[in-house]
Amino acid sequence: MANGIGVVVIGRNEGARLERCLASLIGSAEQVVYVDSGSSDGSAQRAAALGAEVLALDMAQPFTAARARNEGFARLQMVLPGLRWVQFVDGDCEVVPGWLGSAQAFLLAYPQVAVVCGRRRERFPQASIYNLLCDLEWDTPTGEARACGGDALMRAEAFSAVGGYRAGLIAGEEPELCVRLRAAGWKVWRLGEEMTLHDAAMTRFGQWWRRSLRAGHAYAEGAFLHGAPPERHWLRESRRAWLWGLGIPLLILLACAALGPWALLLALVYPLQVLRLARRGARSPRENTLQALFLVLGKFPEMLGQLKFWWQRLRAGQSTLIEYK
Repeated sequence: MANGIGVVVIGRNEGARLERCLASLIGSAEQVVYVDSGSSDGSAQRAAALGAEVLALDMAQPFTAARARNEGFARLQMVLPGLRWVQFVDGDCEVVPGWLGSAQAFLLAYPQVAVVCGRRRERFPQASIYNLLCDLEWDTPTGEARACGGDALMRAEAFSAVGGYRAGLIAGEEPELCVRLRAAGWKVWRLGEEMTLHDAAMTRFGQWWRRSLRAGHAYAEGAFLHGAPPERHWLRESRRAWLWGLGIPLLILLACAALGPWALLLALVYPLQVLRLARRGARSPRENTLQALFLVLGKFPEMLGQLKFWWQRLRAGQSTLIEYK
């Protein structure tokens, strides 16, 4: 096959999920590079057995998904000189048949578009409410977009021109890349076609909490990097986390100190916000309520994630990975 498409798969201890991912790519791309971030479950050996070029990251340097994707892309350029398109995919995702061809055709038809992504679905949305929340999160509007997620087909020339991902980011590296691509005149597009099946494997509240903590860290760092006008990247998301996760609780505590325990009634603003968001939802009542509840509850770990970013920034320390599985 000579279609100019290369794939970079990243993963760590994905086991059977990685096997499904790589098997879904057989025959649809010229070359697949698997980048392993210190797996201990034989993932690198499994990938090699399935025909992927395997790259094990140097464990002396901090692991990030951004770094893994950049190094995978560099290896892909070496082993596939005719590389024109690169599909990035996480090792816990399975690429839907026909996606690569459809995405490539779209980029050929629209030369101003640098990134195209499609529908990411959760493989087991009913296995837990946390998997369901992921599935609802992936259901985003189609058309021109501001950002993509971890799965996307990109023009290799555009990716190279902006320097790839910012390797030091522990989360939010895809939207940050898209900020720079759009600033360079490129467009990002989201199609309604099926793209990947994702296996979040989230079954515990603690996993959801750490994932939300990571999102808060990403909001803070994204706003720090690109929060100035005209982009104002993730500025609103950051401010909402501060307001709902810290500002309102502090206000309630001050009101209690000044007015007494009756001021605790101010905390009703949280269930009222859940009701307001649920009424705006376009899905089933159960899905609308669950999504609204966890959107409001998520402001607390998001606020803590922002505190983590700023504390590390003040200490001039390196951000460390926040893993949820």
